[in-house]
Amino acid sequence: MTRVLVVDDSAFMRHCISRALSAQPDLEVVGTATDGIEALELVRRLRPDVVTLDVEMPRLDGLRTLEILMRDMPLPVVMLSSLTEAGAPATIRALELGAVDFVTKPAPLAVGVRQVEPQLVAAVRAAAQARVPGRVPTLTPAGREQAGVRAGRAHARANQAVAIGCSTGGPRALLEVIPRLPPDLPATVLVVQHMPAGFTHSLAERLDHVSTLPVKEAQHGDLAIPGLVLLAPGGRHMELDPAGRVRLTDGPPVHGVRPSVDVLLSSLPPLFGERCVAVILTGMGCDGAAGAARVRAAGGWVLVEDPATATVYGMPRAVAERGLAHRQAPLPTIADAIQEALLHR
Repeated sequence: MTRVLVVDDSAFMRHCISRALSAQPDLEVVGTATDGIEALELVRRLRPDVVTLDVEMPRLDGLRTLEILMRDMPLPVVMLSSLTEAGAPATIRALELGAVDFVTKPAPLAVGVRQVEPQLVAAVRAAAQARVPGRVPTLTPAGREQAGVRAGRAHARANQAVAIGCSTGGPRALLEVIPRLPPDLPATVLVVQHMPAGFTHSLAERLDHVSTLPVKEAQHGDLAIPGLVLLAPGGRHMELDPAGRVRLTDGPPVHGVRPSVDVLLSSLPPLFGERCVAVILTGMGCDGAAGAARVRAAGGWVLVEDPATATVYGMPRAVAERGLAHRQAPLPTIADAIQEALLHR
């Protein structure tokens, strides 16, 4: 039985969330809190397995509460976020601080959580199985004056590609990998993070702020050039066309998700062949395994995150258990492993 603490300043939302979770045979709501101060007290006393945490609260808000939890009493946290101009950056910051996942609050709130109940229940169950991240690395703005790639990179189509796929725990993993890549990386970098529309723009902005490589949310028609990181927009599949340009589509979800890692990876072998590196990081499910098989069959390199650091070792496991991975590496060494793989392509 997974024991859950529900934290929200709205009595209505506390009731709705508690009712939705308590209806599941494997979940038990052991307490509720109205703000961060009360939440910290209850975590110390009740020792829940998972906390659902609102971002906007009085006295002590969700982000500050999360920082204290990750520092003093690390445990899996699922954020309840608002899809607003201010809500998306706050959510990305929460994931960076160590929250396992997030669920967007329904709008208007009067509808309760029924429309997001499946996502909420799935997120709590996944969080209960997740590895709680360790110390959060301090990220500082990239030295743009040292990153000549931002201004001087020729706009020629890349002849090498790095494709990164991730899901639960992915934003924090990306924030550890992308900033470690050098400004003279000779490949284009294409990223699929399972995330709803409205949040990937903020994730791209955050990655761009702390990386020497330029990072942007991909747009239809973008050219995949060396040293550019393109992040698939939430809710849309991303692939490359025969000319090496981004094609965004609204096709059916694959493995229940859109964007899909498999969709991206499947488009790369005709363009890059053996000059492609596929990287599968933390996440639930098996998205990326079929695409990794195509990359490997074309002579490309497949790298997966080690279970010792993966928040959820689902997607990497699906690749590793099929015998598709050339190498398994812990998160802090992924960037170095990518560069080594490119040297041998």
